[in-house]
Amino acid sequence: MQKNNELSGVKEIARRANVSIATVDRVIHNRTGVSAKTKEKIEAIIKEMDYKPNLLARSLASRKVFRFAVLIPRESQETEYWRAPLEGINAAWSEIRMYGVEVVFFHYELNDRETFNQQANSILKESFHGVILAPSFISEALEFFYRCEAKKIKCVFINSDISNVNPLSYVGPDLFQSGKLAGNLSKYLIPDGGNILIFNVSRELGAEHHLLKKATGFKSYFEENKSTSVVNMLTVHRTDYDSVMAELGRYLQENVVDLLFVTNSRVSTVAKYFEANNITNIKLIGYDYLTQNIAYLEKGIIDFLICQKPIEQGYKGLLTLYEYFVESEKIEKVQLMPIDILTKENYKYYKN
Repeated sequence: MQKNNELSGVKEIARRANVSIATVDRVIHNRTGVSAKTKEKIEAIIKEMDYKPNLLARSLASRKVFRFAVLIPRESQETEYWRAPLEGINAAWSEIRMYGVEVVFFHYELNDRETFNQQANSILKESFHGVILAPSFISEALEFFYRCEAKKIKCVFINSDISNVNPLSYVGPDLFQSGKLAGNLSKYLIPDGGNILIFNVSRELGAEHHLLKKATGFKSYFEENKSTSVVNMLTVHRTDYDSVMAELGRYLQENVVDLLFVTNSRVSTVAKYFEANNITNIKLIGYDYLTQNIAYLEKGIIDFLICQKPIEQGYKGLLTLYEYFVESEKIEKVQLMPIDILTKENYKYYKN
């Protein structure tokens, strides 16, 4: 029955275009031998009919397997964030694996650039059509990207992008606007003229790092609005709880802080410190719908969480490669995620 429906669709396109079924088949499968004018006419009819070829039959007939690699951080004790994109990738794969799609996962340690290099080299030793890449280590990610380009491997970036490169697509938030939103939220928590601390927790923080893009956006809000608030920044490169809290504790002893903006998902680390030391006079903004973050949001220790659909990032990342290679669709170069605001009143209704 499915085959008959497929044939009926092709026959109807051929009838409307006044061409043979073979000509329509050439256009659908992007083969030569059709004039530009006829091809344009057939493609217009296909679009008008919203005709979708039987991709399963086509992939079985060609016996072609498309292999995609996933290079993202491993979930760690410090943050569960990377569980979410992985969930999205697996959800997409369950939908498309029947169409000749193979996905292989390569995980690196978020605090260890050498593990990134090891996994990147493993990918390049094999044969892949495309890669989903979370470029946490900028210089290493750039080198890997250019090596992929040389091997004609298409890359899709998720979570953060890199300036002045041209991947197949970027799926993720506008990092600058995300930080700017956090700046806007600050005015609802403290009066103008307050003391604000941007807090970065990351072993790596080069000029292109996504945390600094958020920090830049945050500061721009106050500059554009001619705020009298004082905005300082503290970066901690040792990411274990004791080290983070030792440096933050020293800063808070020496400086007055009315609001603290954590530029990544590790905001629960700060909330844990606030709770342990009974700090109630500092407002707290951070990122991501994670179990520990939500617990502190519920308690009112975290005031706002900014969320950027990490499950959907992973899901769309894999579907982008699928649509490009299997369906031969035109791909959007930038696919921006929503920038959502969660409070203890609305988080229960949110889907990551």
